[in-house]
Amino acid sequence: MELEAAVRSAVEQSNRVLLALGGDGTFQALVNGVYESDVTVGILPAGGGNDFAAALGLPNDPFSGAQIILESKPRSVDLVRVRTADGRTRLYAGGGGVGLDAEAARFASGPYRGLPGRLRYVASALHALSAHLPLKIRLEFPGEDFPPVESVSLLAGVLNTPTYGAGLRLAPDARIDDGLLEVVMLEDLSALRVLKLLPRLMGSGELRTSKVKRWGVRRVRISADRACLFHGDGEILGPTPVEIEVVPSAVQVLAPTKET
Repeated sequence: MELEAAVRSAVEQSNRVLLALGGDGTFQALVNGVYESDVTVGILPAGGGNDFAAALGLPNDPFSGAQIILESKPRSVDLVRVRTADGRTRLYAGGGGVGLDAEAARFASGPYRGLPGRLRYVASALHALSAHLPLKIRLEFPGEDFPPVESVSLLAGVLNTPTYGAGLRLAPDARIDDGLLEVVMLEDLSALRVLKLLPRLMGSGELRTSKVKRWGVRRVRISADRACLFHGDGEILGPTPVEIEVVPSAVQVLAPTKET
């Protein structure tokens, strides 16, 4: 939390614009540090994933991104607030979840940390898949029109961005400024079927299988039949059950007006 502490210190010193060099985890620390202030932020994409930068319309290069940021005006974007079972509350920016992706996030920040970009996340996901045991996951949607859902699943994700894990398009309809979250449940699949889905996840995100369920909501509660951890932006945030909600127009970001 060293970066977040530095951000809070900068806010206290009346800095009005803060830029950070890094990826989704860096941006998470930045927005947690400035939240509920009038500080405008910007991200120079230089991380392994850069999914939030991509949703902002920034190129996957810090120098090109810096030029675009200099020519941009602030725009409001949503964030995601998660409360974990151990009582902690945290904001994240892009994608999070439980199950296979949380296990992959643990490998991505460990043995595969040195691999570049998407390769890091794909290798981590394949490692996680080799030993993963499906969870019985329950989704509840407080205040929404959807009934609870319970299913044996590989993962349940909650996304604010169309992609996570360096471009895996799990939620192609997600937008960072619409006041909604995209909840995705990937039901139990064999390792072979997961491998067959990967090319589509890296492309359009249109998965032609009834095993993928999606909901656009403002809130969701996720629980599981055994102890598991929830990640946000590739950072392990805490244990389930978790309560998640969108925070509309939570922060001002320097970025192109229109998403790409």
